[in-house]
Amino acid sequence: MCPEGIAREWVVMICDAHLHYVPPKIGIYTSFYHGLWQDKERLFAFLQENQIARSLLAYPTTDAYKRLRSHGEVAQIYNQEMESLVKENSGIIACGILNSEDVNTLPAQINELADHGFRAVSLASSVNGEFIVNRMAAAFKALQKNDMAVFIHPQTENPAGFDRIKDALLMPVLEYSFDLSLCLGLLMVEGVLEEFNIKFIFSSLGGSAPFLKDRFDRVYSMLRGRGMVKDLGKLPSAILKRVYADTSGATLENIKMAVDLFGEDKILWGSDYPVSGDIKANLAMLDGLGARIKEKIVRENFLGVFPDRD
Repeated sequence: MCPEGIAREWVVMICDAHLHYVPPKIGIYTSFYHGLWQDKERLFAFLQENQIARSLLAYPTTDAYKRLRSHGEVAQIYNQEMESLVKENSGIIACGILNSEDVNTLPAQINELADHGFRAVSLASSVNGEFIVNRMAAAFKALQKNDMAVFIHPQTENPAGFDRIKDALLMPVLEYSFDLSLCLGLLMVEGVLEEFNIKFIFSSLGGSAPFLKDRFDRVYSMLRGRGMVKDLGKLPSAILKRVYADTSGATLENIKMAVDLFGEDKILWGSDYPVSGDIKANLAMLDGLGARIKEKIVRENFLGVFPDRD
């Protein structure tokens, strides 16, 4: 167990923007999230061993709802468990989760989470194989009003392409990435990123977006010239600079592309615990970006999103 306030005792402040813990009351009903995923004491030890003083704990999306009564019951249990967790470790910021199947009640759900002290929500990139961005205006207003960050995690249940290809390797590598990328793209073309002052944090460098920066701008300019797409007001690459993205164990080369797209002030270091690799090597790798950018990615950018509260 990590004692209350231990983060203040560490000399080096590392901030982790992407880690997971699936409480046993949820994990027992899942088909995948067992072992380390449910081990709270190991999570606390991981944070202490790696001198991680601040962290964002996100929900990976699970299939627990299939054995519980509903998505709403999963959200209720999970949020209660997260409230208890942050009381044990003050360095953790836990995302609450929503029952996104009930779009009409999302504002009320968000307000309730804010009343319980949650500073962020974790959303799956899609819901039941559908992208619901264009039906979430009221939810986005509530998130903005409550100054809550939004962590977008790939949908692990029926992501984009899963209806056509079911493969244990291709799903997490390609289908998760495409689901995440499509969600990001929809936030852009639906005008959400420009309309709302919300800190969206996308998992895993935002999927394929950093690799498609030039194509986004080139194709948009071509289609605008032919009157085939609406005017976004700016090039896609400029709009996407409003988004944050976490590294999730990515290579230096890929992080450099993400910095080029989102900007050095919008990249957050994330371990993706408990599937993280060699943390010390991953952090040392960031030296290749230069000391100033590394400092932003490892600490400053996170604290800009989640400043300390008195």
